[in-house]
Amino acid sequence: MGNPSVIEDNVVTKIGLEEGQGLTLHFNSGAIEAHNVQILGTGSFVPERIVPNHEVGSSAGVDDAWIRRKSGISSRRWADSNTATSDLAARAAMVALEDSGIDASEISQLVVATSTPDHSQPATAAIVQAMIGAKNAAAYDLNSVCSGFEFALNTVVQMNAAVGGYSLVIGADLYSRILNPKDSKTVILFGDGAGAVILGSSEHLVGPEVIAGKLCTYGQFSEMIRVPMGGSRIPFGTDPDDELRYFQMDGRSVRSFVTTMLPGVIGSFLEEIKVHPEDVRHFIPHQANGVMLNELVELMDFPNLNQHLILDQFANTGAASIPLALDLVKRKKVIESGELVLMAGFGGGMSVGLTLLRW
Repeated sequence: MGNPSVIEDNVVTKIGLEEGQGLTLHFNSGAIEAHNVQILGTGSFVPERIVPNHEVGSSAGVDDAWIRRKSGISSRRWADSNTATSDLAARAAMVALEDSGIDASEISQLVVATSTPDHSQPATAAIVQAMIGAKNAAAYDLNSVCSGFEFALNTVVQMNAAVGGYSLVIGADLYSRILNPKDSKTVILFGDGAGAVILGSSEHLVGPEVIAGKLCTYGQFSEMIRVPMGGSRIPFGTDPDDELRYFQMDGRSVRSFVTTMLPGVIGSFLEEIKVHPEDVRHFIPHQANGVMLNELVELMDFPNLNQHLILDQFANTGAASIPLALDLVKRKKVIESGELVLMAGFGGGMSVGLTLLRW
């Protein structure tokens, strides 16, 4: 197939139809049962520092107008040098716990979705567990890059549906540490932040109900998004090319992947779970690029869809972007009870994660 980081629309379409069916997960259907899983609380946190376009654009040779036109982003939040991913994750988790009324000691499972962990070892989730006092939680990290929250959420919901209890799922990333300030294709797009949800069961609907999910990975395109240095393939200090330590992305191929692949994956997912596109009222996507997302929604052609974007202020916050957006949308109270909400993550791997909620 040649260079896996360069794709053509017809190739992507073929893979989507024949090789990329992925895993569809059916959670709740019908009346509330003992372990039907709901989102009992949400929380989010972003650093105080607001970084405008002219600041990130100056080193990359682009201006505010160019960045807005290409991405729809006007600013982002970047953490200070004393802040790590665990700090963002813990702050978002505490807000979610307060929102749910659940004590940290009641959490049985704690997962941090991140591709910018505090360290290669130990898991950032273990650090967060100690920070928030979730002493009874099994804690681990999950890395599916910008789809990480969707992969973590759907994995944890399966366990919650089987055994009950309360779980904490956090998406957190601190991308400002791995961006090349001279790369206009990446440095303009990313911000730092965290979002969190508390999952559990209740006799009555008290929060959004998780209906179904879908997870897909297209590993043949794994070179589209990557940080080459810092793992076992190219350890730090073994290559003179310092740029290998930075985040790298083939933006054109990523855009082709999203606009060509995602409408079909979403369509097949809804068909599998017997939901009509006109019944989906709200769309919370990974906040990657506003121009690309508007194009995606047009291609999806859902007649009653309201897309919720926050990237103009916060940019792309990696695995944090969907739970961060979910929390802010929930607090605005713009979704009516009973309405269907589709969340869609996509990112390095290449990976796609979908979740359908009933509000």
